[in-house]
Amino acid sequence: MPQLSDTWHSDEMMVNIKGDRKWLWNVIDEETRFMLSNIITENREIDDARSVFAEAKARARTKPDTIITDGLCSYIDAYRKEFFTLKSPRTKHIRNVGFRNKSNNNMIERLHGTIRERDKVMRALKSMETGQTIIDGLRAYYNFIRPHMTLNGKTPAQQANIDLDLGENRWCSLIRKATTR
Repeated sequence: MPQLSDTWHSDEMMVNIKGDRKWLWNVIDEETRFMLSNIITENREIDDARSVFAEAKARARTKPDTIITDGLCSYIDAYRKEFFTLKSPRTKHIRNVGFRNKSNNNMIERLHGTIRERDKVMRALKSMETGQTIIDGLRAYYNFIRPHMTLNGKTPAQQANIDLDLGENRWCSLIRKATTR
């Protein structure tokens, strides 16, 4: 179980799959940078936003105090269906954020830059299924393998108090641990 902060960021970006425009949705934790969810969808509809929120909640086994998104209308109803409650504590939805606002999505936009660099080298994804597999592998790499400068050389998993003791060759150790369970 990752130990997360109370604020999550969500955003979507366009990805190229065989020349067609598809959408990659991501949710990351603000403090740990732990990527909670990433899903590729055909559209940017309410159900698509709901699915990325539902996956993030399932992986975290909790709800955040705040979810920060851009102004996409799909987020409004998805937030209401996945996070809104009349009981306390309530999850607050901050939307229409910009680069210069106090509440912004700069960290997830930086993640999207990293994904775009990889996508450019690959010259598009071949199908929705292989695209999702590659994005899932990216989430494993991002969370468990790659140290982050903003986390003082720790991985998001280490920052979220998930220490798998991966040693020198983190990929091999992670694969070995995943296949022995």
